[in-house]
Amino acid sequence: MRISELRKEKLSDEQKTVLLYNHPEDDQQTGDCIFVPGSSKAVEYRLPKAIQLYNEGRANKILFSGGVIWEGYDLTEAELMVEKAMRLGVPEDDILIDNQSRHSKENVLASMFVLDRAFDLHLVRRLIIVTATIHLRRMHLLLQTYMPSWIDYSLCPVDDKATKTDNWFQNPYGRERVDREIGKLIDYAKRGIMIDEEIVIPEY
Repeated sequence: MRISELRKEKLSDEQKTVLLYNHPEDDQQTGDCIFVPGSSKAVEYRLPKAIQLYNEGRANKILFSGGVIWEGYDLTEAELMVEKAMRLGVPEDDILIDNQSRHSKENVLASMFVLDRAFDLHLVRRLIIVTATIHLRRMHLLLQTYMPSWIDYSLCPVDDKATKTDNWFQNPYGRERVDREIGKLIDYAKRGIMIDEEIVIPEY
């Protein structure tokens, strides 16, 4: 079954968990760059993981992507992450930034230009993706859709407090986040915005 064939209202909690939380484990490979799409809480959850991977030597550059300015802030998602990363010791020369993109598809499209200027895109072989666990499938499929086919990906999901595999269904915020993400995933596949992946959903 393909993602576009799913109906969100028919999915059980178990099936939703399979759809959003079952990805390949981090393969621990090194890459050319750590890629971090923005969100309202990216500084709190995604940034620490990205810096950990950078300090472990998984890649010597970090690309922060995101042009949304959230209520209460004066800087974009990407600029907030850059500011905090530099305070935590990441040298400015090792930071790349896309501060224009407004959503996940644009994170990918805008970042291609940044990567091309930094590396020459034809020389990029692997990106280390750091994003929320529930966002990882959609982001990975978008990267596979728009980035060149020769680029591989290491998947490094990050949980927030309310959307972990074992607790998202126990709180209204977690349920809302999961249902919204599944809606986007199905909509993107139906509209041809991203690869319509074949997926196994038990007892669907």
